[in-house]
Amino acid sequence: MLAGTLAALLIADQLFPPPLPGQSAPQAQLVVARDGTPLRAFPDREHIWRHPVGVEDVSPRYIEALVAYEDRSFWWHPGVNPWALLRAAWQWQRHGQIISGGSTLSMQVARLLEPDSPSRSAAGKLRQIARALQLELRLSKREILEIYLSFAPMGGVVEGVEAASRAYFGKSARQLSESEAALLTVLPQAPSRLRPDRYPEAARQARDKVLDRLQSRWGAAVIADARQEPVIAQSIREPLLAPLLAERLRRLRPQVARIDSTIDASLQQAVEYLLAARLPLLPPRVSMAALVVDNQTLEVRAYAGSADFSDDARFAHVDMVQAARSPGSTLKPFLYGLALDEGLIHSESLLADVPQSFSGYQPGNFQANFSGPVSVSEALQKSLNVPAVEVLERLGPQRFVSLLRRGGLKLALPQGAAANLSVILGGTAVNLEGLVGAYTALARAGVSGQPRYFADAPREEARMMSAGAAFIIRNILEAGGPVARQLNDGVGARRGIAWKTGTSFGFRDAWAVGVSDRFTVGAWIGRPDGTPNPGFFGANVAAPLLVDVFAVVDDSPPGPRTPPTSVSTTRICWPLGTRSDSTPPALCHQERTAWIVNDTAPPTFADRLRGGSPRYTDYRDAASGLRVRAACAAGEMTAVDMARWPAALEPWLDAATRTRALPPEWAPDCIGARAPEGGLRIVGISNGATIRRAGNGPAPELRLEARGGQDELIWLLNGRQIGRVPAGRALQQRFSDAGRYQITVMDDAGRYDRVEISVR
Repeated sequence: MLAGTLAALLIADQLFPPPLPGQSAPQAQLVVARDGTPLRAFPDREHIWRHPVGVEDVSPRYIEALVAYEDRSFWWHPGVNPWALLRAAWQWQRHGQIISGGSTLSMQVARLLEPDSPSRSAAGKLRQIARALQLELRLSKREILEIYLSFAPMGGVVEGVEAASRAYFGKSARQLSESEAALLTVLPQAPSRLRPDRYPEAARQARDKVLDRLQSRWGAAVIADARQEPVIAQSIREPLLAPLLAERLRRLRPQVARIDSTIDASLQQAVEYLLAARLPLLPPRVSMAALVVDNQTLEVRAYAGSADFSDDARFAHVDMVQAARSPGSTLKPFLYGLALDEGLIHSESLLADVPQSFSGYQPGNFQANFSGPVSVSEALQKSLNVPAVEVLERLGPQRFVSLLRRGGLKLALPQGAAANLSVILGGTAVNLEGLVGAYTALARAGVSGQPRYFADAPREEARMMSAGAAFIIRNILEAGGPVARQLNDGVGARRGIAWKTGTSFGFRDAWAVGVSDRFTVGAWIGRPDGTPNPGFFGANVAAPLLVDVFAVVDDSPPGPRTPPTSVSTTRICWPLGTRSDSTPPALCHQERTAWIVNDTAPPTFADRLRGGSPRYTDYRDAASGLRVRAACAAGEMTAVDMARWPAALEPWLDAATRTRALPPEWAPDCIGARAPEGGLRIVGISNGATIRRAGNGPAPELRLEARGGQDELIWLLNGRQIGRVPAGRALQQRFSDAGRYQITVMDDAGRYDRVEISVR
């Protein structure tokens, strides 16, 4: 009979198992920061907020108070305390009503798991007893206690000690005082009548009842201090930090009740405050996003996907950390880093920031002016477009895109489109998350990484560029420019912050990304619907936000940084780009110190317009020093080695460099015999002319016209492009301000002419 009874009980247990947590969906979920601070609570279908915790996450004072007040024999009984049940039954029989329930914590957990079943009737008690026994068979005492810690009703929509501690006291249950522990111990007995935020006096009296029972355990002095503590509780508020990230993590782990993220709660709050402070300065519908990644672990410390989660007019629910947008100029550091690894350039390679046509593609600079001859370092610091396109043409746009993808940066091209030269100026799409992950390579010896949101997430890393190239690019980005001045005045280069900004076509996206020893930070500002935002670009709106974010997330000084063994410095010469020690002094027009990788100092790119070798031999008349050829030389000739500057750069050479770089005038006898070079001349305006404005009349307007050009003519005023017109057509230009002006005309073959005038 005993065996039959046991078999029947086991069969019944298997047929009617207790409803353990997690077996019914949907469950309440909580997303927390790395220190356990709630970021956002997602209630279950009954809108209950619940913060699952373990015994180690709760103050030992609370555990002591709970066991002492509710179930002193909890740690040894099998789920039911027969003595307590007999006492409760005798009191019921004697008084005709329930005086004490005799329920153990295991029985209370059984009631919490089946809230709809009767609990006061004899049948209800028998059901709780059966369920408690089932729980004890399946779970350890610790696991049963943890269910109570997470599911005990604490008033309103709050369940569990952690949720109650956060809701009423604004702190973790690990930090509960003796008074607070006693209050939360008694609160589940009457959660509606004892809510400390609504009925503080009733809550105090119930708390004191618990404290009286604990006097023998905690001592009279501790109890006296706890009774003196007033009952003060804040109103229940839903936690709302990193709300868009919380939604994202919830989708990634839908079955997990507590989702532990890598977010630093204090940094997250500081970043959200920074964004909120900027809202009054932004036009309608403009949003912001920011991401902070720890370089060492690749863990995300702060994540703001929108400017204000409560502002639907700013597309609050659109996560701009994940949105694919045009990156503007933010890919340029990777272009130069990869070109260094390919042996195409060094840090001081000569590039041409002049109007150029690349098979019909004619890029311009953001400020619409040109600088002439620039180094790789200057081109990257000033974010010049034409030199970047020149380097990309040599590297190859398709190879560039494939190398970026190999390095972990996902690029989105228009459907069916192949990579072309516009990629480096924003002709593709990336998201802030991928861009920040790629930039971590500058602080991680060239290895990029996918940002991680869980401490147990696997590392996804890829080699973006060599350690040497990463070192050089980071040093270049730390050097100059308007953002560096902001950093120097604020949180500065003294902290070793390398930065880059970007602006997409039509002012749709403003970017800024910065790298320090500890963190990589990315910021984006724009309209999520993709409409233009005139006047908003990376340097004037995104860079100040980047500076402020670094001010709050990283106050540590930079550590020493030693160049990798593959990196060295050498003196090089312009225009050839070769080492000074291997270049004849006559051919070294300008000398610079360059960073090089693997002891490689590649020469200047071949001249796109003129072709041929940059080194050539010129002949001079020995007596006069004028230029001659054998056919027309009247006397002895002298051979002179010369170095050519790229044809497109000759109009930008200063007087001293022109004297060294360009040959002298032809001897009179050789003018007719010189090799045909073609000519481009400005007509109608004399060099050195003065243009006067008549009294208060209109500003003078000149007709700019040239002869001898081919195809399209490019006109520049003081180095700034003012127009492109077909050869043979004039350009009208008004001179509103007095001053000296340099007027230059060029054609696609590299020919040019220049005059200087004064306007008074």
